[in-house]
Amino acid sequence: MAHVPRRPLFYLGVLSSGFVLGGFLSALLRRVLPAGAPREVLTFSVTPQLGPVSVDLLVVSFTVGPIGITVGVLAVVGVVLAYLLARSLF
Repeated sequence: MAHVPRRPLFYLGVLSSGFVLGGFLSALLRRVLPAGAPREVLTFSVTPQLGPVSVDLLVVSFTVGPIGITVGVLAVVGVVLAYLLARSLF
């Protein structure tokens, strides 16, 4: 089989579906696992934020932010699972 280069939308789709899958797994395990070390490790996440950013264009001014993304252990696992699944399908 010939090696076909992947398009950027393919990787964007894999990343976004992986983060969604990881977020779902994290929310599920928060509800299912009892309080303890495994729950704390598997549901650990970091949320970097950017903002607020103010723009003043003399006619109109607006403020955007803060914008943040939550990255957790299971989000990384979800991205890896999505990549492996997409690689095996395509």
